Order: sequence, then structure tokens, then C-alpha cells
Amino acid sequence: MKAFTAFCKKELLESVRSFKFLILLAAFTLFGLMNAMTAKVLPDILNGSDLGGLTIQLPEPTAMDSWAQFFKNNSQLGTVVLVIVFCGMMANELNRGTLINILTKGMKRRTVILSKFTVAAALWTVAYALSLAVTYAFTFYFWGGETLPHALPAFAGPWLHGLLLLSLMILGGACFGNFFGTLLLTGGVVLVLSLLNIVPKLQKFNPMSLAADTLYLLSGQKTPADFIPALLICVAATAALLMGAIVLFDRRQV
Repeated sequence: MKAFTAFCKKELLESVRSFKFLILLAAFTLFGLMNAMTAKVLPDILNGSDLGGLTIQLPEPTAMDSWAQFFKNNSQLGTVVLVIVFCGMMANELNRGTLINILTKGMKRRTVILSKFTVAAALWTVAYALSLAVTYAFTFYFWGGETLPHALPAFAGPWLHGLLLLSLMILGGACFGNFFGTLLLTGGVVLVLSLLNIVPKLQKFNPMSLAADTLYLLSGQKTPADFIPALLICVAATAALLMGAIVLFDRRQV
């Protein structure tokens, strides 16, 4: 436990010194500002615009438009930022050889994997919660408070999807040992899941549906039961990817 705590502190300190934490906070704060602002201002800009004889008329924006922007930005821009920031968390250490001294002194390899995931998950949670808080604050300011049905499972969906991506990047780093291999694996899996999400019958089992489709919980179009299969698969896949990373890293020559 002492080794786990010590390595978590090392990872956290490195994230602060390398500005990873600052980049996450800045990016997701910006997303939070964009969500409500875009929903509020865009209709005013486009209404009455004449595009080749076609006049655009958009309905009056509502709080649900702001939350739609929240899910959209987190599933698209948020995913990109998350991958850029954490894609090298395993690969960079292996390339630099900084783990050799630590491992030769007796630290278990599984401790390295679990520590990296814990810290990355903690940073992702803080950034995601900040984006959610900023979005809620500006949505409340523009449209006032309103009841959001199934808010907890709705907002938990994108967060769990982020944890899945983190475990995938750790597996990629343990497997390939370089940034580009990790990036290709992560991008490939995301692409495959996105394509599968087009098939209606597969959506309820697809973890990708947790990234954006849980908006339907807030609008009352779906219930939490509709997302249980995807949630269970996402949690199981995250655990399996971490176990796979531990197995691969145990067999890898550092």
C-alpha cells in the first residue's frame, strides 16, 4: 500500500509539473463555458440569416440545448483532449527507461499500472466535474433551474466512457511501448465502437452510447434500464483492459 501511495504521489506531481492537469482543467472549463453560450447565442446569430434565398429560423433555445452541447462536446472534443493528455502515460515512461530503477527496487509492476490508472481517473473526474459544474451554473443563469430526470446515470455515462479510454491507453502503452502505437489502438477501438453504434440493435450494448446518448435520460426519452447493458459492458471492459495491461507489462522487458 505504501508503494501504491508513493507512486500515486509521483504521478500526481508529474501531472502538475508537466501541465497535464492544467491543460485538462483549462480545456474542460472552456467546454463548460461553450456549452451554455453556444446554445444561447447561436440561434440569435443564425435567425434571419439568408443563405442563398433560404432563411434560417431556429426555435427559442432551452436548457436542454445547453445539455445537448455538454454531451456533444464531451464525447467529441473531450475525448480528443483526454487522449492527447494521457496517451503517453505508459509509453513515455518505457521510452525514457524511468521505471527501471523503481522496478529493480522491488515495486510490483501491477502497482505501476494501478497507480497510473488511479491518478489519471482522479484527474479526469475533477476535469469532468468542473465542466459539469460550469455548464450547470451558466444553464441556471440563462434558463433557471429545472428538474433533470435521471441526472445521476445520465452524467455518469460519459465519465465511465472516459475511464474506459484511460484503461485502453494504459493497455496500449504496455503492449506497444510507444505513443503512436497507443494512439492507433485507442483510435481504432473508438472508430470501431462508433461504427457499431450506428446499428440500432447494438446501441444498448455499446459503451460508446454512454458518451452522448445518455442525454435521452434528461429529456425523458429513455430510462436508466436502457443503458444497463452498455454500463455493465463498459465496467467489465475497463477491468479486463487493466488486467490485460498488468499481464502484458509483467511479461514485458523494461
